[in-house]
Amino acid sequence: MEKQNQRRIFSGAGAELWQPAERSIWTARSSDGGDQALALLKSLLDQPRWLAAQHLYDDIGSELFEKICDLPEYYLTRTESAILKERAEEIVRRAGVECIVELGAGTSQKTLLLLDAQVKQHGGGVFAPIDVSLASLRIARDSVERNFPQLMFHGLHGLYEDGIAAIEKDLPTLFVFLGSTVGNFDSWQFETFFSHVSRSMGSDDYFLLGVDRVKDVDLLKKAYDDSEKITAAFILNVFENVNRILGSNFDQTKMRYEPRYNAEWQRIEMYAVATQTQQIRVPGSKIEFSWHKGERILVEISRKFDPEQLQAQLRCFGLDPVAHYTDKKDWFSLVLFKKAARR
Repeated sequence: MEKQNQRRIFSGAGAELWQPAERSIWTARSSDGGDQALALLKSLLDQPRWLAAQHLYDDIGSELFEKICDLPEYYLTRTESAILKERAEEIVRRAGVECIVELGAGTSQKTLLLLDAQVKQHGGGVFAPIDVSLASLRIARDSVERNFPQLMFHGLHGLYEDGIAAIEKDLPTLFVFLGSTVGNFDSWQFETFFSHVSRSMGSDDYFLLGVDRVKDVDLLKKAYDDSEKITAAFILNVFENVNRILGSNFDQTKMRYEPRYNAEWQRIEMYAVATQTQQIRVPGSKIEFSWHKGERILVEISRKFDPEQLQAQLRCFGLDPVAHYTDKKDWFSLVLFKKAARR
């Protein structure tokens, strides 16, 4: 039965790239710890040093991020949730698909609003969240099975790119990318991501994108430097994950968190700063380097967007804007796109 269900979401070629992890959850066969370690090492040896945001989401990091979403300073989650609460039924009605695929799903709490509308309007369908955290996918699975037994659940444990490419193009799908997670991409990553999305989408597919908008700098700074210091713990926890992957010896007690707003690039930059010089050793690669006192490592960025310019930009990737939803304060935008017909 599991094998039959697999064919209902994966393309023929895509199915061969995934293997069962546990009930209703699949893991990408292409995941390679060696490649991951090499990519991580390259970023740490770059000038200046940086880390890919995906490494933030080990089990502890995922739990910390869920706490961040509930913080009073972190307006993004509650603002986006309010838009979804008001507009979910309209979004699902406009898209009219059989499958909803969520990128970077976490525990899929906001997406339950879309799933509720999907069940009410279509009686069922398929839900396929993609996430690097297996623990988050388990929580999402149990919640969806409990609340929406009419839906077929397929959790995809892996990277966005692997999950998007595996979905059957003939299955009408709404891809959902919430939380302004796209703001974690720099310009090069943004272009690479949406080129991949455009190639992978079928002719009847839609894409729902949530983005944070450019706004007052003080409001932005508070959102990423909360009074409880949970964001700081989230950012610095990445080095525990780095140590697991590389066997390295980063010491959290010798670093601090520093957020900055880059006005030119319209983004929050989240750094780890060495408070003491650390001699970092990576035994498997026989590499050693000094992380000097005062030196920063860029752990994550959060870009802010002008929604009109964003819609124009995504037309260049073959995504036509269908609808734009925002809140009363114009703080956040949800934009629904459809794969453009061949011109």
